[in-house]
Amino acid sequence: MHKLPDLGYGYDALGKYISKDIMTLHHSKHHQTYVDKLNAALDKHVNVKERPVNELLTNLDALPEDIKTVVRNNGGGHYNHTLFWQWMSPDGGGQPNGELAEIIDSRYGSFQNFVDEFTQKALGVFGSGWVWLQPDGSIITTPNQDTPLMLGMPEPLLGLDVWEHAYYLDYKNKRDDYINAWWNVVNWNFVQSRMH
Repeated sequence: MHKLPDLGYGYDALGKYISKDIMTLHHSKHHQTYVDKLNAALDKHVNVKERPVNELLTNLDALPEDIKTVVRNNGGGHYNHTLFWQWMSPDGGGQPNGELAEIIDSRYGSFQNFVDEFTQKALGVFGSGWVWLQPDGSIITTPNQDTPLMLGMPEPLLGLDVWEHAYYLDYKNKRDDYINAWWNVVNWNFVQSRMH
């Protein structure tokens, strides 16, 4: 059985950037629903039930036909959000250092250029989706709850949820305000821990 992970901080911990109301709804309702629907689908197939979610998503084509779409959508939602909570921290913000800073600087010229590029990609996602920083420094987007794993790519270093449910209570239709606020809670220590 897949489980809803703990946040590791309180629903109100991201303060003025992402409210308690948003975090409560996003974690306890949206993410819980992905977990519940994923478990219900996997219940029908004992042979895939025990597999970790990243393995399911990497091998979608090998799954039974009747659960492929459910695993793609809800397994993707579970995987993406499990990481998303860790990509944010009450002690977040600032800039990365070390190897990650070097990759960003060599690819984008400066941290600010990287932020601008990532933000533009996030604003350019039509409808619902995600924007990702990949280990090679590239920035990609996926629709809905798709993940880079489904594209045969490595696990992302960083991802931002640009579904309206991630920001609507706080920012209404202002995705740009949400993205600008989100940079203040990015957990660069966790991002850097994913590099190896």
